[in-house]
Amino acid sequence: MKPDALNALLELLSLEALEENLFRGRSQDLGLPQLFGGQVLGQALSAASQTVDPVRQTHSLHGYFLRPGDPHRPVVYQVDAVRDGGSFSTRRVTAIQKGRPIFFCSASFHGEEQSIAHQPAMPEVPPPEALAEGEGRLERFPGHPIEFLHLGNEAEAGRPARKRLWFRLAGDLPDDQALHRYLLAYSTDFNLLTTALVPHGIDFRDPKLQIASLDHALWFHHDIRVDDWLLYDMDSPWAGGARGFARGSIYDRQGRLVASSAQEGLTRLRR
Repeated sequence: MKPDALNALLELLSLEALEENLFRGRSQDLGLPQLFGGQVLGQALSAASQTVDPVRQTHSLHGYFLRPGDPHRPVVYQVDAVRDGGSFSTRRVTAIQKGRPIFFCSASFHGEEQSIAHQPAMPEVPPPEALAEGEGRLERFPGHPIEFLHLGNEAEAGRPARKRLWFRLAGDLPDDQALHRYLLAYSTDFNLLTTALVPHGIDFRDPKLQIASLDHALWFHHDIRVDDWLLYDMDSPWAGGARGFARGSIYDRQGRLVASSAQEGLTRLRR
């Protein structure tokens, strides 16, 4: 039996089919000033995936956040079936609230092929079980199935702009790779942009800070299970002009690089 919180998240991302290539999703209020960007990412990828042959899985997603979403209103997703080629399928998705686009993305799907392969070594970090029993900081949101195991203090002036944490969705999920991928898209929006705040000692809840996602990119390299621990290794090589840039590498327990992410966002300090 899945926990109620995980069932609620699955329902949030499952979407209602209104017409061909037209879907509607409920919204989730996480206590933020605007709609959580991960919700729109996950729902948009869910909408796109429902229009593609399941033998092809998402390998990349590139999206732009255009307007703050309202967490108390549903979101309509319009999918444009751009192309179904011999090896790749491409979809464009527009998220709409109050008759206006709040987000759009392009997603590409590809069938499995064998070719050359390489990847960097996974960072040497304690396994999640050792962290949970030792110095790791376990973070849960009330009524939410996602769990984070943090590897140390993350807002200390002068530290490198880097964060490492394990995360998972608590509960058992079916072997549906499309489901795991849009749940991963939902999860990657947590913690990524705030990596740009680390060397400045700024907490993302600071009332002087205006922070919001501007764009988000995600690449899938292997099949994924989000109901087991994944390591999220994030760094921010640059911040300036009221914007911050961060990138992430996601590894499974076996040390495989299963996905990569990148994000730029607003990091404005009000005077």
